[in-house]
Amino acid sequence: MSGLRRSLEFYHGDPAREAALDGFYAPLVGAGDLVFDVGAHVGDRLDSFRRLGARVVAVEPQPLCARVLRALHAGDGAVTVVEAACGRAAGPVRLHVNSANPTVSTASPSFVRAAGRAAGWEGETWDGEIEVAGTTLDALVAAHGVPAFVKVDVEGFEDAVLAGLSRPVPALSFEFTTIARDLAERCLDRLTALGFTGFAVALGDEMTFAPPGWRSAAEVAAYLRALPHEANSGDVYARI
Repeated sequence: MSGLRRSLEFYHGDPAREAALDGFYAPLVGAGDLVFDVGAHVGDRLDSFRRLGARVVAVEPQPLCARVLRALHAGDGAVTVVEAACGRAAGPVRLHVNSANPTVSTASPSFVRAAGRAAGWEGETWDGEIEVAGTTLDALVAAHGVPAFVKVDVEGFEDAVLAGLSRPVPALSFEFTTIARDLAERCLDRLTALGFTGFAVALGDEMTFAPPGWRSAAEVAAYLRALPHEANSGDVYARI
């Protein structure tokens, strides 16, 4: 609970950060749009999508986080919370839980191994495992409709999530880390195969593209390979 409390305090209640989020997502998300927030955690992006007027399907496998999302959006008919992990196929998923820092809980054993060898990740401990329900992006589309935007932030399981999507959507994002650059390249390959043509990168929690503008998958892959280890993480955005 202490880890979850820290996440709530960090991700909520900062008007300047909220305004930056809204300004950043406004070109991608509009009023009446449907958004999938995959790996919703405690819902800071979810809140931004709702402020922009979107309907949101929030997918979150951690029971405590899902409970928080339901409490924060109780009575909001434009938010649907799906307590599940998203992956390449439906069915139970083994989730590695970091109770002190739940934002890095993951369904990827390789991510846990990579973090254990990486500078800057010292002290991160995945001290529990739980079995959670699993779904796919295709199943979510079938149940809720085609989203205008999909946000994927699942700590090293992004390639599995994208493997469960068989059709393009107008735009999406996936998180990358410098401890798993090969995973980001697999995601780029998958999105290119689905028909995405424009890509951009936002580093860390910055609400701006660096470098500016939309680029090819090859340019973004080269940019990610050249990043210093200390850059740590960010998000790749893709559009048709």
